[in-house]
Amino acid sequence: MVRFTDLELIQELLRNSRRTYVELAKTFGVTEAAIRKRIKKLESENIIKRFTIEVDLKKLGFEVHALIGLDSSPEKLIQTLEELQNMKEVVSLYTSSGDHMILIECWFRNMKQLSDFIKKLEKIDGVTKICPAIILEKIK
Repeated sequence: MVRFTDLELIQELLRNSRRTYVELAKTFGVTEAAIRKRIKKLESENIIKRFTIEVDLKKLGFEVHALIGLDSSPEKLIQTLEELQNMKEVVSLYTSSGDHMILIECWFRNMKQLSDFIKKLEKIDGVTKICPAIILEKIK
């Protein structure tokens, strides 16, 4: 069971995972040891799986950030996911119950790279629909 204060701590870490235990302790009005213990517990329960970073893609030369909805014939879904998993362009890969069976997050240096990737997706046996959406601005 996750306590409400655990959720607050997780939300704070999602905003900035580099905050020190001392800073977090001040925010929540508890000791540094209490924060350390709670974070270790959340890690041991695999609630916190890893700490990560947020990257400015444009400063790395990636001008296009895309989410691609993809559908596959049901009998080819596993094979399609395995192929996608091995593609260097795929940053994140999800199965979905929404408009598309699969969602792919990708970064590209330009629109031509996105276009080339879509052509690559079209060649995957079982792919029935590809719907790219370009991220214009990250709000939150």
